[in-house]
Amino acid sequence: MSYLKEKILKDGIVLNNDVLKVDSFLNHQIDPTVMKESSNEFIEYFKDKEITKVMTIEASGIAPAIRVASQLDVPMLFAKKTEPSTLSNEDQYETNVHSFTKNKTSRVLVSKKYLAPDDKVLIIDDFLANGEAALGLIDLVEQAEAEVAGVGICVEKSFQPGRAKLEEKGIDIFSICRIASLENNAVTFVEEATANEEY
Repeated sequence: MSYLKEKILKDGIVLNNDVLKVDSFLNHQIDPTVMKESSNEFIEYFKDKEITKVMTIEASGIAPAIRVASQLDVPMLFAKKTEPSTLSNEDQYETNVHSFTKNKTSRVLVSKKYLAPDDKVLIIDDFLANGEAALGLIDLVEQAEAEVAGVGICVEKSFQPGRAKLEEKGIDIFSICRIASLENNAVTFVEEATANEEY
């Protein structure tokens, strides 16, 4: 079992059938061993993709993304949710991303200077649920006419439609933890559910 799965079972808190709280080790306070072990898994899966850039969205995706980029020795780029005064409209790619958890739509952007048509971009994020953040990042990469090498996710809520949306676009997705259910106040991983023929 991966270290991240062990941490979820030990320290994750199921708030309801849709929400898993992991802020003690993944997206508020960050466990460096979670980052190290997770980045190793991402590298192992995507190592042959000739990645030139790792991309994420601020803020929770930055920690795993920078670790992966460091191991690949390529730049890490994150989409900003606030527009810096140093960046004009014509110098940026932008898209809208809706967060169901926060019930908020954000305009996110990256400088055109940092995405080129010859880039092969690996997208890394902490969660995949409805897929809006990943689709927004894919849109930014496509605006630059660059290539999406794949999407790496720390925690996927497989009972929500994000994976299906990305697969419809032909995206290669690798998730370290795939959660089949949060029902009855318990985390059930896809592998367990499949073994029990519940998923």
